[in-house]
Formats: sequence, structure tokens, C-alpha cells
Amino acid sequence: GPRTRYVWDALYFERAILTTMDITTDGFGFMLAFGDLAWVPFTYSLQARFLALHDPDLPVWALAAAALLHVAGYVIFRGANSQKDRFRRDPDAAVAAGATFLPTKRGTKLLTSGFWGAARKVNYTGDWLMSLSWCLLCGFRSPIPYFYCTYFLVLLVHRALRDDHACAEKYGADWPKYKKKVPSLFVPGVF
Repeated sequence: GPRTRYVWDALYFERAILTTMDITTDGFGFMLAFGDLAWVPFTYSLQARFLALHDPDLPVWALAAAALLHVAGYVIFRGANSQKDRFRRDPDAAVAAGATFLPTKRGTKLLTSGFWGAARKVNYTGDWLMSLSWCLLCGFRSPIPYFYCTYFLVLLVHRALRDDHACAEKYGADWPKYKKKVPSLFVPGVF
């Protein structure tokens, strides 16, 4: 199902994970080790545990809506991450295919088109939409299954703010220019 595809995606696109904030900035320490070995398995399995004990008896339209939300989230998540990975690996080929960017004084390029022209952390939006879709399958009888998407939202907002601060230091005067070109953080035109 969707969870299997999520795990498969991480394994299949592993090379793209090596350029994520978890690896490049946070490094391997307590947070990553504890998170991956204890926290993630606990929070990701809450919905399955809940469904094993409680049938939400959702109508077909609700199941279809959750499935469509999951697909939309996956398309955004995978599309954004793949676009960024292609741009990092071969920026010239990406530009030839229509990608635009902001050159920085550091000599690097900030992607300003496609998914990344819509919002600076649009990949987080896709990831969160998938988490919400898994929670919605549990219905609304208990808040427990929604702990995951709530916690994940807090984590993603915190991570985005940390990254914004790090990018402001890293790119200096180029960062406000980039934020002017791509003003939205998560959802185009909203946040």
C-alpha cells in the first residue's frame, strides 16, 4: 500500500536523500539515531494499530478522497525532490530543459522554477499531505491517529525555519532576493 511505496521510494531514490538536511546539516547523532530507530516506527505505525482495533467504517467517497490526497502529496513530494536532485547533479541539463535559477555570490544556484518556483519547501507540503492522508483513513472518532500528522507538521515547520536561518547565513544578500522570487514557504500564495 501507500506505506510500502513510501519506504520503496526512500530506498529507490536513496542518492537524493544524501543531499537532504538530515545528512548535510544535522549529521548522525542522537536525534537521527533515536528518531529513525524509535520515534519514526512508533509514530508511523499509530494509524495501523488504531485501524487494527477500530473500524472507522468510512464511505467509499472518503476512502477515494484520502487516496487522491495521498497521490497528490506523493506527486508533489517526489516531483519536487526529483527536480532538485536533477538540478544538483546536472544544472546545465536542467537549464536546457527549462529550469531557471538565481545565481549566488557563492557560485551556487538557487532553483526558481517548477516545484521550487512555487514554494521554497514544497517537498515538505507533499510529505505532509501524505501523512494527513494516512491519518484520515482512521476517521474522526479519536485524535490519537492524528498525532502523527500534527507532530510531523511541527517538525516540518521547525525544520523549514532552521533551514531558512541557515540559508540566510549561507547566501547572505542573495537570500532575500531568492525569497522575493519565491515568496511562499509551503503552499504557493498562502504560506
